[in-house]
Amino acid sequence: MGESGAAPEIAVFLLLAIAAQGIFAGAMLTEACVLVPHWRSLGATGFFAHYDANARRLFRYFAPVTAVAALATFAATLAAFVSSAPGRGYLALGSLASIAYVAMFPLYFAGANASFIAASIPSDRLPAALARWAALHWLRTGIAFVALAAVLLARA
Repeated sequence: MGESGAAPEIAVFLLLAIAAQGIFAGAMLTEACVLVPHWRSLGATGFFAHYDANARRLFRYFAPVTAVAALATFAATLAAFVSSAPGRGYLALGSLASIAYVAMFPLYFAGANASFIAASIPSDRLPAALARWAALHWLRTGIAFVALAAVLLARA
Protein backbone atom coordinates (compact mmCIF):
# COMPACT_ATOMS: atom_id res chain seq x y z
CA MET A 1 0.00 0.00 0.00
CA GLY A 2 1.11 3.51 -0.76
CA GLU A 3 1.00 6.34 1.74
CA SER A 4 -2.50 7.33 0.53
CA GLY A 5 -3.94 3.86 0.97
CA ALA A 6 -3.99 3.20 -2.76
CA ALA A 7 -2.00 0.26 -4.08
CA PRO A 8 1.21 1.58 -5.74
CA GLU A 9 0.40 -0.13 -9.04
CA ILE A 10 -2.78 1.94 -9.46
CA ALA A 11 -1.64 5.20 -7.83
CA VAL A 12 -0.93 7.03 -11.11
CA PHE A 13 -4.23 5.92 -12.62
CA LEU A 14 -6.07 6.95 -9.48
CA LEU A 15 -4.46 10.40 -9.32
CA LEU A 16 -5.32 10.98 -12.99
CA ALA A 17 -8.92 9.94 -12.34
CA ILE A 18 -9.16 12.26 -9.33
CA ALA A 19 -7.74 15.21 -11.27
CA ALA A 20 -9.90 14.59 -14.34
CA GLN A 21 -13.10 14.05 -12.35
CA GLY A 22 -12.38 17.19 -10.33
CA ILE A 23 -11.89 19.27 -13.47
CA PHE A 24 -15.05 17.83 -15.05
CA ALA A 25 -17.20 18.32 -11.96
CA GLY A 26 -15.90 21.88 -11.57
CA ALA A 27 -16.62 22.64 -15.21
CA MET A 28 -20.15 21.28 -14.88
CA LEU A 29 -20.72 23.37 -11.76
CA THR A 30 -19.42 26.48 -13.51
CA GLU A 31 -21.73 25.90 -16.45
CA ALA A 32 -24.68 25.46 -14.08
CA CYS A 33 -23.89 28.52 -11.94
CA VAL A 34 -22.55 30.93 -14.57
CA LEU A 35 -23.57 30.04 -18.11
CA VAL A 36 -27.11 28.76 -17.55
CA PRO A 37 -28.25 31.80 -15.53
CA HIS A 38 -26.78 34.05 -18.24
CA TRP A 39 -28.62 32.11 -20.96
CA ARG A 40 -31.85 32.34 -19.02
CA SER A 41 -31.46 36.12 -18.67
CA LEU A 42 -31.37 36.62 -22.44
CA GLY A 43 -34.47 36.96 -24.57
CA ALA A 44 -35.12 34.27 -27.16
CA THR A 45 -33.42 36.16 -29.99
CA GLY A 46 -30.37 36.93 -27.87
CA PHE A 47 -30.16 33.40 -26.49
CA PHE A 48 -30.40 31.69 -29.87
CA ALA A 49 -27.76 34.02 -31.36
CA HIS A 50 -25.45 33.59 -28.36
CA TYR A 51 -25.86 29.82 -28.25
CA ASP A 52 -25.28 29.42 -31.98
CA ALA A 53 -22.14 31.57 -31.77
CA ASN A 54 -20.70 29.60 -28.84
CA ALA A 55 -22.00 26.03 -29.13
CA ARG A 56 -18.94 24.78 -30.99
CA ARG A 57 -16.62 26.25 -28.36
CA LEU A 58 -18.62 24.61 -25.58
CA PHE A 59 -18.51 21.25 -27.35
CA ARG A 60 -14.78 21.53 -28.07
CA TYR A 61 -14.21 22.18 -24.37
CA PHE A 62 -16.66 19.76 -22.77
CA ALA A 63 -16.18 16.77 -25.10
CA PRO A 64 -12.51 16.14 -24.21
CA VAL A 65 -12.96 17.08 -20.54
CA THR A 66 -15.84 14.61 -20.28
CA ALA A 67 -14.01 11.88 -22.19
CA VAL A 68 -10.78 12.22 -20.21
CA ALA A 69 -12.64 12.08 -16.88
CA ALA A 70 -14.54 8.96 -17.87
CA LEU A 71 -11.56 7.21 -19.51
CA ALA A 72 -9.21 7.99 -16.62
CA THR A 73 -11.75 6.53 -14.21
CA PHE A 74 -12.24 3.43 -16.37
CA ALA A 75 -8.45 2.94 -16.51
CA ALA A 76 -8.14 3.29 -12.73
CA THR A 77 -11.02 0.88 -12.25
CA LEU A 78 -9.50 -1.70 -14.58
CA ALA A 79 -6.10 -1.39 -12.89
CA ALA A 80 -7.72 -1.72 -9.46
CA PHE A 81 -9.59 -4.89 -10.42
CA VAL A 82 -6.55 -6.45 -12.10
CA SER A 83 -4.44 -5.79 -8.99
CA SER A 84 -7.28 -6.49 -6.50
CA ALA A 85 -6.76 -3.02 -4.99
CA PRO A 86 -8.94 -2.23 -1.98
CA GLY A 87 -10.60 0.84 -3.56
CA ARG A 88 -11.95 -1.04 -6.55
CA GLY A 89 -15.58 -0.93 -5.38
CA TYR A 90 -15.47 2.86 -5.17
CA LEU A 91 -13.79 3.02 -8.56
CA ALA A 92 -16.50 0.80 -10.03
CA LEU A 93 -19.06 3.28 -8.66
CA GLY A 94 -17.07 6.12 -10.24
CA SER A 95 -17.10 4.28 -13.56
CA LEU A 96 -20.86 3.70 -13.36
CA ALA A 97 -21.42 7.37 -12.60
CA SER A 98 -19.16 8.25 -15.54
CA ILE A 99 -21.20 6.02 -17.84
CA ALA A 100 -24.34 7.80 -16.64
CA TYR A 101 -23.07 11.33 -17.26
CA VAL A 102 -21.60 10.37 -20.63
CA ALA A 103 -24.85 8.66 -21.70
CA MET A 104 -26.91 11.72 -20.81
CA PHE A 105 -25.30 13.66 -23.64
CA PRO A 106 -26.59 11.59 -26.59
CA LEU A 107 -29.82 10.72 -24.78
CA TYR A 108 -30.85 14.33 -24.13
CA PHE A 109 -28.29 17.11 -24.45
CA ALA A 110 -27.21 16.53 -28.08
CA GLY A 111 -30.78 16.95 -29.32
CA ALA A 112 -31.59 19.83 -27.00
CA ASN A 113 -28.39 21.64 -27.95
CA ALA A 114 -29.12 21.10 -31.65
CA SER A 115 -32.56 22.65 -31.17
CA PHE A 116 -30.90 25.67 -29.55
CA ILE A 117 -28.45 26.02 -32.46
CA ALA A 118 -31.28 25.70 -34.99
CA ALA A 119 -33.49 28.07 -32.97
CA SER A 120 -36.28 25.58 -33.56
CA ILE A 121 -38.02 26.14 -30.23
CA PRO A 122 -40.82 28.72 -30.28
CA SER A 123 -39.87 31.81 -28.26
CA ASP A 124 -42.70 31.29 -25.79
CA ARG A 125 -41.48 27.75 -25.06
CA LEU A 126 -37.82 28.65 -24.60
CA PRO A 127 -38.04 29.38 -20.84
CA ALA A 128 -39.52 25.92 -20.21
CA ALA A 129 -36.92 24.30 -22.49
CA LEU A 130 -34.10 26.07 -20.66
CA ALA A 131 -35.59 25.12 -17.29
CA ARG A 132 -35.66 21.46 -18.34
CA TRP A 133 -32.11 21.72 -19.73
CA ALA A 134 -30.94 23.31 -16.46
CA ALA A 135 -32.65 20.68 -14.29
CA LEU A 136 -31.09 17.82 -16.27
CA HIS A 137 -27.75 19.61 -16.23
CA TRP A 138 -27.94 19.83 -12.41
CA LEU A 139 -28.68 16.09 -12.34
CA ARG A 140 -25.66 15.46 -14.56
CA THR A 141 -23.56 17.75 -12.34
CA GLY A 142 -24.65 15.78 -9.28
CA ILE A 143 -23.65 12.55 -11.00
CA ALA A 144 -20.26 14.09 -11.80
CA PHE A 145 -19.78 14.85 -8.11
CA VAL A 146 -20.74 11.27 -7.23
CA ALA A 147 -17.98 10.11 -9.61
CA LEU A 148 -15.53 12.54 -8.01
CA ALA A 149 -16.46 11.42 -4.48
CA ALA A 150 -16.08 7.79 -5.50
CA VAL A 151 -12.58 8.22 -6.91
CA LEU A 152 -11.57 10.26 -3.85
CA LEU A 153 -12.89 7.52 -1.53
CA ALA A 154 -10.93 4.93 -3.53
CA ARG A 155 -7.77 6.76 -2.51
CA ALA A 156 -8.56 6.65 1.21
